[in-house]
Amino acid sequence: MSLPGNMEPFSAVEVRFKNGRKHFYQNPEKLTLSIGDVVATEATAGHDIGLVTLTGELVRVQMKKKKQPLQIEALPKMYRKASQRDIDIWQKSRDKEDDIQKRSREIAIRLGLRMKISDIEYQGDGSKIVFYYTAEERVDFRELIKEFARTFSSRIEMKQVGFRQEASRLGGIGSCGRELCCSTWLTDFRSVNTSAARYQQLSLNPQKLAGQCGKLKCCLNYELDTYLDALEEFPKNDVKLRTEKGTAQCQKTDIFKGLMWFAYEKEGMNWHEISVTKVNEILAINKKGNKVASLEEYVNEIPKISNSELFSNVVGQDSLTRFDQPKRSKNKNRNKKRRSKAPSKANANATANTGGGANNNKNRNRNKNRNKNKNSQKDA
Repeated sequence: MSLPGNMEPFSAVEVRFKNGRKHFYQNPEKLTLSIGDVVATEATAGHDIGLVTLTGELVRVQMKKKKQPLQIEALPKMYRKASQRDIDIWQKSRDKEDDIQKRSREIAIRLGLRMKISDIEYQGDGSKIVFYYTAEERVDFRELIKEFARTFSSRIEMKQVGFRQEASRLGGIGSCGRELCCSTWLTDFRSVNTSAARYQQLSLNPQKLAGQCGKLKCCLNYELDTYLDALEEFPKNDVKLRTEKGTAQCQKTDIFKGLMWFAYEKEGMNWHEISVTKVNEILAINKKGNKVASLEEYVNEIPKISNSELFSNVVGQDSLTRFDQPKRSKNKNRNKKRRSKAPSKANANATANTGGGANNNKNRNRNKNRNKNKNSQKDA
C-alpha cells in the first residue's frame, strides 16, 4: 500500500498462533515482513513462535475494529524472524501435544476432577505448556498442576474457557453445512435467549437450536432485528377480536406475508385469513366500544387457481424419468422362452417323422426288388 510522503507506515503486526489465537505486536526493528512469515514474539518468559497475518495500515484498521488503543509502545515486541533452529524446536513441541493431551486427561480422571481438558498449546521455545479446560463448577487443580509439572518437566499454565470458546478453538462443521462461525469470523459472543427463537416463530426444540458447544446457536441473533422491526406492525398473539358473532382468537401469524389467522371460540377449526392492516382496523373499532359484524367481511379473497397453473411444467422439460429404461415384466420373458421352445419341439417331431417315412420307402423298394428276382427265377 502506497502512503503519502509525510506519513510513516504503521509499525505493528498481527500474529496468529495455534487454533486462530491472534495478538498484536510492535515492530521496533522496522523489519520488512509479509503475510505468512514465521516470527519470534515476546512472551511472559522466553519467546513464542507465530505466523504474520496482517501488516501496515490493515493492522490499524483491525485494532480499531477490535476497539484496542492505537498505542504501539504499549504492545509487546516482535523480536526477529524465526531461524531454522527456532522452527525445529517449535515443530518438535507441536508434535508432542497430542500425546500430552491424552496423558493429562488420564491424570485428571485419576484425581477425580470434574473437568475436561479440551486442548493444550506449547510455547514456541518449548518452556511452557498451556492447558485449556472447561468445567461447570469451580475446580481445585493445585494437585493437578504439581502432577503435570512432575510428569512433563515444564512450566504449567491452566486457562479455563467457555463452551463457545472451546468450539471456536476446535472448529467443526455446523448443521448448515458450513464451517462454524465462531472459528472463522465471529469475534464476540453475544448472549442468545430462547426469546430470539420465539420471535422468529421457531419450534423450541433443543436439539435443533443448540450448536456444537451445547448452547443456543449464535446465528439466532443474525436476523432478530429484522423480525423485531416487522413485528412492530403486528398486534400481540393473545389479542381478541370482538364481533357480533362472537370473540375470535389469533391462531397463527405469517410475518413475511403480513397475515394473521383468527377463529371463533366455538369454531376453533374454521380459520379466517386477515391481513395485519385489517386486524388493526378491527382493533381500533373495538377500542371505541363497537363491534364488527363478522370476520367474513374482512377475510382476504383467495384467487382461484386453475389446475393447469398448479401442475404446469415450470422447468420446461419432460419427465425426470424420461431417460430411465422401462422395467421388463418377467411374464413376458417367460412367454418368449416358451414360444422359442415350442417350435424347436415341433421341428424335432417333424424331423423324426420325415426320417421314419424315408426308412419305410427304402423297405418297400427292397421288398419289390426281392419279388422281381423271385419271379424271374420261376420263369427261367
